[in-house]
Amino acid sequence: MPITEQQYVVLSLELHLFFGRIMKEHALFLQAGFPPRDGESARLAAQFQSRFEAQLQNAVTLSNGVIRSRVLHSGELFTDYTLGAEQKTQGLTGLPINQNITMMETRLHSGENPAVTPELLRGVRTLNAAIMPLLDSFIQFKTTILNNVLSCNMFTMNYPLLIDHILREAKLYRSHLAALESGNMPEDTAQGMELFWDQIMLEHALFIRGLLDPSEGDLVNTANDFALEYGELLQKAQSATDMMLASMTGETLALTTRYRDFKAAGTAGIAECKIRSIILPLLADHVLREANHYLRLLGELGASSV
Repeated sequence: MPITEQQYVVLSLELHLFFGRIMKEHALFLQAGFPPRDGESARLAAQFQSRFEAQLQNAVTLSNGVIRSRVLHSGELFTDYTLGAEQKTQGLTGLPINQNITMMETRLHSGENPAVTPELLRGVRTLNAAIMPLLDSFIQFKTTILNNVLSCNMFTMNYPLLIDHILREAKLYRSHLAALESGNMPEDTAQGMELFWDQIMLEHALFIRGLLDPSEGDLVNTANDFALEYGELLQKAQSATDMMLASMTGETLALTTRYRDFKAAGTAGIAECKIRSIILPLLADHVLREANHYLRLLGELGASSV
């Protein structure tokens, strides 16, 4: 479906504010997981983090008074925990994080029916043109890391599934950006969107289960239960008709709301050193933001079906 210049600007900026932060954190998590032998891979990951931070900062600068209120206040761009998680993660890893971006985002204002000036349009076109090749390079980097791990030529503290997981997210980001650059809305069917994010939520539960200390039995069991519930949803969604899928959206929304609350409690517990795990504080906040993003998409889907 063709889009207007206003839609192009708003949707591009919202896309970068969410996924640009996700990408820079992927680079950080990769960097933190490499052993000393793979210093060159760690250096490349640090470069990707820095480059995504620079483009995210550009996106934030262009976004004031432009992005929609429901996106700004969804908890997908930042949460009450994000800045503290960045500070704690930087302290624990020694890896620098540009925390000024988060502070800038907390000062953003939303806009309804924003005026798209030639300068704003030019700025967004320039931003999109810069991010596309950066994404292509990052996708290739992740693919190389995954292939090296799967062929037992590289060790990393990140699960192979996690590397595959973050590769799929980068490809989704690229596909949405490519659609906007071609003048169209990102073409996600309701079924395709739910299948993608249900799988992401399921894998988050598996990662959480595996990164919690074995002594955290109740939390391990709860994470496992969420993985099983999303697995059941995935099975139903894969064969669902449009009518069946519409009835399932409420079920998915309820499950993801409970899951978001579980992740929020976990993020707080990790920040306060009340949960034993090998989960970086920023990783906890990262998966919380992705749940908030999915909740916003599900809410919009439900509203459009009424």
